[in-house]
Amino acid sequence: MRASFVATILLAAAATAAPLHKRALTLTAYNDMSISSGVGGDAENRANAIWTKGLTGITDVATASDDALAAVSDDDLDILKVERENAEDAETEAFNPAIDAASGDEADALQVGKTANKVLKLTGLALVRKIGIAKKTAAGDSVSDSDQAALEDTLTKLSKNIATDVKNKGKPSTAVDFVGQTSVKK
Repeated sequence: MRASFVATILLAAAATAAPLHKRALTLTAYNDMSISSGVGGDAENRANAIWTKGLTGITDVATASDDALAAVSDDDLDILKVERENAEDAETEAFNPAIDAASGDEADALQVGKTANKVLKLTGLALVRKIGIAKKTAAGDSVSDSDQAALEDTLTKLSKNIATDVKNKGKPSTAVDFVGQTSVKK
C-alpha cells in the first residue's frame, strides 16, 4: 500500500514537472478578425491588436522580443498560419471580385477595405515569419538568407500598405464577407 502511494506521488510530481505546450489561441473566423469596415487610416493599430491578442509577452508585432516569439507554441503558430491564409484568401477570393464588380464610391470603399486587409494579412505574415526565425534561433539552428529575405520583403510590403492606409484616413472602408478555413489541418 505504501509503495503504491509513493508511486502515485512520484507520477504526480513527474506529470506536473513535465513541460506543457499550452495553446493560448483559438481559431478566429475571418469575419471576426477583419479590420476592413469603418474608415481607413488606423489599420496598423487594428491589425496589431488582432495578431497579438492572446500571445503572452507580445503586444506589438514590430517590437516583439525573440524570447516571446520563440515561446509561441507550435499549436498557436499553426492557428496563426491559418488565420493569415484566410486574410490572404479574402483578398483574392472576395475583395478582388467585389472591386471588379463595383464602381464609383462603392469600389473606392472596397479598395480602402482591401488595403486594410493587406495590412492585416502582412502583419500576420510578418508575425509568422518572425516566430519561425525566433524558434530556429532559440533552437540553435541557423536562419537561412532566404528566410531573412522573405521577412524583409514582407516588412517592406507592410510598410508600403500602412502608408497607403494612412493616406486613406477618414475615407469610407468596406469589408467583404468571407469564411475561409474553419479548422487547423495538421
